[in-house]
Amino acid sequence: MKRLLHDIVRERRLVCDGAMGTQLMLVGLDAGGCGEYWNLIRPERVVEIHRRYVEAGADCIITNTFGANRVVLRRHGYGEKVREINSGGVRLARTAASGRETYILGGVGPLGAILQPYGDLPVEEARNAFDEQCSALVEAGVDAIIIETQTSLEELGIAIQAAKSAWAKCIIASLAFDLSANKEFFVTMMGVLPEAAAEFIQGNGAHIVGLNCGTGIDMAAVASIVQTYRKHTSLPTMGQPNAGLPVLDGGRAVYKQSPKDMASGVLKALEAGTNIIGSCCGSTPEHTRAIREVVDMYNRG
Repeated sequence: MKRLLHDIVRERRLVCDGAMGTQLMLVGLDAGGCGEYWNLIRPERVVEIHRRYVEAGADCIITNTFGANRVVLRRHGYGEKVREINSGGVRLARTAASGRETYILGGVGPLGAILQPYGDLPVEEARNAFDEQCSALVEAGVDAIIIETQTSLEELGIAIQAAKSAWAKCIIASLAFDLSANKEFFVTMMGVLPEAAAEFIQGNGAHIVGLNCGTGIDMAAVASIVQTYRKHTSLPTMGQPNAGLPVLDGGRAVYKQSPKDMASGVLKALEAGTNIIGSCCGSTPEHTRAIREVVDMYNRG
């Protein structure tokens, strides 16, 4: 039986995969299109992206289900296909893993709306959306749920509870921080600091505390935030920085940090205590391969 993810990461550092959305755009997804729907209509392209990450050395791959909740899918006209899209995403990831000891992480992104009373989304609707998606992912057999790119502790708490209610084997809670204008601290769009996030995540029963995406989030930022996390929680940590800051190229946002440049900061992130290290927007299997080389050297001591 495969060991629990949050147990094995205490013994050796693992590598997670990289971006899915920007990879889908490279093979035909229109900007603003529903990449999660490709689990049903372009499954071979999703599998190929997953497979390239596995071949590059990823121990963990995240399902193509980031926006596969009812609130987001309804905007694309696919609100009734939540379970089909999520179960399909898990199946495609398993296919790409091809029997390897790869951990399949069920990707759960934000709802893209602000909860009442500050916004328009009713809390009960948010709870139902996360319950539906998490239960679909767990029923399909994921090894963990990763709740990604969160900026609000209120929404994050609802998502963690949904994953717990679905009996997820492991719950990863990951926030999107931005570097402050004066470059002195990191904070989410909704004003959450790393120390508050770490304490909240442990207090709400998740198993791994992470960070991903965000403006100014590179490997050095991962190291800094993880150091803060470790002062406020005993949980394992995870970091997934973007491949640099996006620039407009032909009307499309392009990330230009090279695999070599990204990998140059991996050792410091590992030394800071990052247990799972991957990458986010704009990254490629080549970034994963470069990260893998550093992690292998670190694990060998």
